[in-house]
Amino acid sequence: MEEINIKQLVMAVHTIAEEKNLSEETVLSVIEQAIAAAWRRDNGEREQNVRCELNINDGTAKVFVGRQVVEEVVSPVIEISLEDAKKIKKDAKLDDLIEESHEVVSFGRVAAQTAKQVVLQRLREAEREVVLAEYEDKIGTVVNGTVQRVEPRVVRVDLGKAVGIIPQSEQIQGEYYSVGSRVKVFIKDIERDNRGPQLILSRGNEAFIEYLFRQEVPEIESGAVEIKSIAREAGRRTKIAVLSTVPGVDPVGTFVGGHGTRVQAVMNEIGNQEKIDIIAFDKDIKEFIKNALSPAEVSKVEVSEDNKKAVVYVDEDQQSIAIGRSGQNVRLASRLTGYELDIEQVTAPKAIVAPQSSKKKNIEDSLLDALESSSDDNK
Repeated sequence: MEEINIKQLVMAVHTIAEEKNLSEETVLSVIEQAIAAAWRRDNGEREQNVRCELNINDGTAKVFVGRQVVEEVVSPVIEISLEDAKKIKKDAKLDDLIEESHEVVSFGRVAAQTAKQVVLQRLREAEREVVLAEYEDKIGTVVNGTVQRVEPRVVRVDLGKAVGIIPQSEQIQGEYYSVGSRVKVFIKDIERDNRGPQLILSRGNEAFIEYLFRQEVPEIESGAVEIKSIAREAGRRTKIAVLSTVPGVDPVGTFVGGHGTRVQAVMNEIGNQEKIDIIAFDKDIKEFIKNALSPAEVSKVEVSEDNKKAVVYVDEDQQSIAIGRSGQNVRLASRLTGYELDIEQVTAPKAIVAPQSSKKKNIEDSLLDALESSSDDNK
């Protein structure tokens, strides 16, 4: 048996709190959870509702085993009858939680190991919670990080105070990540599950592209131009619809920059293998759809507002361009405009064949008759 030195644990609370940058209340709660788990291991059952209270003043620990008062007991481990409950608490009622206390003095080696594991695990979780709390106000921004580890489905990136992951779905297709390399990442979200909080990063979403353009195009902040929508297939192609709010300002030229410097700066960050189409937004949905399907030339657009669908008519030589490789161009244009697009080929008018005149037919018949008559005379 191993004795629990409660006073030593209490003294350790302050030290651990300082080292882990946690509050003493948090560390104390972790130790109480560990003692409760250890006691359950030695004296109780897994399903039991057990909590622990540490008394800092006199250096003692107590655990409380709770059972709910029910009419008919199905599981004695977590339930107690009203009759038995009143023996413990005279004014007990149905649905009350009746707790029985036990003094904690010592526990076995296996339970001690359990307590140690719980302390380490809970401290890691609490530490991660505190660290990630610092990043909650940074969700939606881009930060610099260092690739820490590359795994089959995720890339782990060290941000300095925390480590985040780039899931496969948030990576740029075809991009190579090497350990130790510096990368810009978009802080997408903080996910909390049974394994604890996790910082989710992205390089493949539309918001990452928007943030990069905001860094390169100061006219966005001044309000002269704005981004209306973005459709992206990371590593392949991005379409971005832009609008000017100031007369005389070319929105597309503003985003491209002189000699293409601005759009090239964004491409340098995401990789030159991903093409970026900058398209002028138009309030006229038909014109917007035509622009979105660039570089294809569109003959006509028929729009159905009710079901957000549009039929786009193109010449035969433009159909493959409008659809794009594996349907990419029309797929991105559809996402950019918010309309389901159906590409149709313009039907070429049928050639009109003039009917032969009866006069011509009579001349030919007469000529044939003359030839036949001549042939008969020679016989």
